[in-house]
Amino acid sequence: MNLIERVKNILTAPQKEWGVINGEEANPAGITTTYILPLTLIGAVAAFIGFGLIGLNYGFFRVSGTEWGIKMAISYAIRAIGGVYILAFVIDALAPNFGAEKNFGKSFQVAAYSSTAGMVGAILLVIPSLAILALVASIYGLYLLYIGLPVLKPAPEDKKMNYFVVTLVVAIVVTWVLSFIANKIFNPAAFGTGSINLG
Repeated sequence: MNLIERVKNILTAPQKEWGVINGEEANPAGITTTYILPLTLIGAVAAFIGFGLIGLNYGFFRVSGTEWGIKMAISYAIRAIGGVYILAFVIDALAPNFGAEKNFGKSFQVAAYSSTAGMVGAILLVIPSLAILALVASIYGLYLLYIGLPVLKPAPEDKKMNYFVVTLVVAIVVTWVLSFIANKIFNPAAFGTGSINLG
């Protein structure tokens, strides 16, 4: 699997690409090292540059600093990689409740490739003021999940939508908790419990 081709195809022709993915070996370790980690690295570097070197402007002063950049990069990486694994576990744990096969490999494929849009959009973190657009980009991942879930984790027709909705709700809640914890550890200033370097 070519990384660039997979990214391009899953973003521009997801229905066709999910069919291709369904015919591949479901190997979470391989997908992590050849797909998730490289894409996560791009977002982490963008976060470091954006928050560590460029910074945020607040009226008459600018907030930045190498330490803050490193913390934001680590926080992003934890959320990106952790988010994929959490989503995969949620998809797999819920599968039997909706008549789908419990298969972590397939669940991981759905989680990993539906997260592509958010990980690609993280390049926008290079300009912190555009970070909200990175979040908007990740919303496209919901569409990718909606299309990919029934292909790789087929459920009875009357349970497909419920499987998607419940997966989405549980994943959002768990991912929010993960993000909260990561930010609490690596960006305590956002909670008023620490300080940010001023540059």
